[in-house]
Amino acid sequence: MFKHDQSPLVRSSRYASRRSARRPALATLPLLDQAHAMAPAANGRGQHTRLRRADMPRPAAAVLQLLAAEARIEKLESELAEARQAAFTDTLTGALNRRGFDEACQRELARARRNGSELAIALIDLDDFKRLNDTMGHQAGDQALVHLVKGLRAALRPSDILCRFGGEEFIVLLPDTALAEAAAAISRFQRQFAATTMAGSNLVITFSAGVVAKDRSESLEESILRADAATYAAKRAGKNCVVTG
Repeated sequence: MFKHDQSPLVRSSRYASRRSARRPALATLPLLDQAHAMAPAANGRGQHTRLRRADMPRPAAAVLQLLAAEARIEKLESELAEARQAAFTDTLTGALNRRGFDEACQRELARARRNGSELAIALIDLDDFKRLNDTMGHQAGDQALVHLVKGLRAALRPSDILCRFGGEEFIVLLPDTALAEAAAAISRFQRQFAATTMAGSNLVITFSAGVVAKDRSESLEESILRADAATYAAKRAGKNCVVTG
């Protein structure tokens, strides 16, 4: 009776020990495998599933792909903005070129017509620029142009528009500014500029300027021609001065 009652228990215990010895402990499984170590099968028995650490749900992968696509779009938009700025900017001085100036002027002219506001134009020409290039070299001439633009940027308002019009000529468009106010602002800057030496040298650069107020009956080109004539008058008057037209 004793042997009959105990034999099943002994056999069962040995079978269980052999089975536990063959099965790896759950603690030794990879982190993700432990969570899915025993997935229920169709027949009700547990079966092992193999998951790698790199596996992730499909929605997470889709989110990562979307973020990567958005990053690529932002990069392309930034490159396009840089290319556009380069197309509208003078490479030496950083001022607007003629193309950039034309676009900015059309915008300001439309705003002036809507608001009935005044618009002043100053044409600035460095004095004795050819002699500077001939005696000190083109590098010194380039430094003088950069020196002028750096000073103008510090003196002008954020709303003012600065353009390298050609060679040593620059145009400043001053929105919402009457003629007397524009002439006073350019004259004030001229005095400051003539009292400052060019960086890295003791050279002083001066300029002549013509300032006009745009008339509503004339085109922008006609206003610029009047400013140019005023600039030549400043040259004839001895340079380093401002003349209104």
